[in-house]
Amino acid sequence: MGNVLGNNPADCSTERQTEGRTEEELWVEYRQTRNPKLRDGFIMQYAPLVKYVAGKLAVGKPPNVEFDDLVGFGVFGLIDAIDKFDPEKNVKFKTYAVTRIRGAIYDELRAIDWVPRSVRQKSREVESAVGSLEAQLGRTATDQEIAESMGMSEDEYFRTLMKIAATSIISINDVWFSGDDNDRTSIGDSIESPARLNPDVIVEREEMRNVIINAINELPPKEKMVLVLYYYEDATLKEIGQVLHVTESRVSQLHTRAILRLRAKLTNVRKGIV
Repeated sequence: MGNVLGNNPADCSTERQTEGRTEEELWVEYRQTRNPKLRDGFIMQYAPLVKYVAGKLAVGKPPNVEFDDLVGFGVFGLIDAIDKFDPEKNVKFKTYAVTRIRGAIYDELRAIDWVPRSVRQKSREVESAVGSLEAQLGRTATDQEIAESMGMSEDEYFRTLMKIAATSIISINDVWFSGDDNDRTSIGDSIESPARLNPDVIVEREEMRNVIINAINELPPKEKMVLVLYYYEDATLKEIGQVLHVTESRVSQLHTRAILRLRAKLTNVRKGIV
């Protein structure tokens, strides 16, 4: 497993025990024994992943949000991922951990409510306008149509999107609720198999997962591409811009539009189902 264990002499006995074993075997052992030495080793190995995710999320954040704070929030997500990871689910730990790390950072940002109230209000207004308009049209609304429905020019609409870009980046982790507001299913959660749930709940979550997938597939091609590259391929805004041959600010705008449109679609579906 290479660098899973640290250099602390206290780890020597555990290092001898793990010598020659694969990481998969060590994950199975940790799930069975909850050996704290193994957990510490996994934390040390995947600590750089926390900094990577924090670095991505630090782009475009206000000055009062420190990078070290994001890293600290992310560490809690990494520990949670290590404790809950099931090697039998055929999901790579890195993929699973990125979702948990990102979610932990988002949860803390929401808790401290770092977004100005006026910006959050504007985000809700745009989301409501998109939802209402697309429900009336029965199709994806254009930027011009959305701008006109809000009584503003396209340029004003684009400037509004840039202002609320920082709020939309955290929305993808809590786009759907079932039963009550404490039972949440997100795009990120869909990669985790809910093995301990009863059959009825499993079926319900699978239906919601399909709704989310359908909503993403209905997005305009570029917006869909941005979501896939950012959330599933872990590409940076700069890297996405290179793929789409546009600027980072344009990618940010596409991302904001995609998230607002996605939330509006899911809200309309939920109103029709619940």
